[in-house]
Amino acid sequence: MNQPLSLAETFGTARYRTTGNGPRNVRVLLEALQNVGGDTLSDMYGKGETIEKFERKLAEMLGKESGVFFPSGTMAQQIALRIWSDRKSSRVVAYHPLCHLEIHEQDGLRELHCLEPVLLADEDRLITLEDVQGMPENVACLLLELPQREIGGQLPDYAELEAISAYCREKEIALHLDGARLFEILPYYGKTAEEVCALFDSVYVSFYKGIGGIAGAMLAGDSDLAEQAKIWKRRHGGDLISLYPYILSSDYYLDLRLPQMAGYYEEARELAALYNGCAGIRTRPEVPVSNMFHLHFDVSKQEAEAIIAGVQTETGIGLVAYLKKTGESSCSTEISIGDLYKTVPKDKLREAISLLGERLALA
Repeated sequence: MNQPLSLAETFGTARYRTTGNGPRNVRVLLEALQNVGGDTLSDMYGKGETIEKFERKLAEMLGKESGVFFPSGTMAQQIALRIWSDRKSSRVVAYHPLCHLEIHEQDGLRELHCLEPVLLADEDRLITLEDVQGMPENVACLLLELPQREIGGQLPDYAELEAISAYCREKEIALHLDGARLFEILPYYGKTAEEVCALFDSVYVSFYKGIGGIAGAMLAGDSDLAEQAKIWKRRHGGDLISLYPYILSSDYYLDLRLPQMAGYYEEARELAALYNGCAGIRTRPEVPVSNMFHLHFDVSKQEAEAIIAGVQTETGIGLVAYLKKTGESSCSTEISIGDLYKTVPKDKLREAISLLGERLALA
């Protein structure tokens, strides 16, 4: 007897998928290189027009003096905090308890740079001005993640953000933006990237999340920070002889998808409303503030996987690729809207979500 397909398998083989920009395969690179001449010169150890032109482009877009391209955001952000700690002569930095540096980087900030983080706020809420005002006096740099991914991609009110920025400048505390999904939040705030980044002393952006490039990140700030970042990038082994596959794909998909971010945001709101109309399903936040949100189910992970896999097989609509256990009778997943959502017939999507709701109600 054949085993039923797993949740991931039914999502991957579905005719239509509601999340993402499509499969991450070599076509991502081939598409990005389609208009690049074969005689285009490679970057060499962080130098050359290919990398320097892109760094200038992003620095201007973000309103900063200089930018440095990195192969990974993990490297870029650890280096940014190290530079600020050296500049401020303090080993103490501050960020959210669910910050990427705290939960996904194997204590890299501590082990590689001997920095000591102060964790602000509770795990299930955003950092507030009151939290920032209560920080120890020796904090060199405060990192804010916009949006806060691990709690559903929530965002502070813009006025709160402005108040935090003003306080940090008054107290001479460096303010760094984890802007891995910066471009995705601009439609909600109604601001340009430069306007948001003006509140921060340094900023990191990613090129493989909503942008959909292969890999890569940019760290932007003043010219001194950029020069120090280049030195630290070499120390970290990030100055590969050539990074042009990442740079060219980042540039291509940035131009392609940046104008579509407002559409992704509206589609996320539309999809979240459909899910919230079903008993036993809720989104966090209830109304998304970017192209992503978390989807929560009031049944066990095992039950939800079987139910969702069945719906995906029967309807051909890929709703969920994976689930994370959050309790004995609860689980969740992350939804991120990209190019694929607009290809899904709306009537079939509504039918699939309605069927999912009916079956969850019987679980």
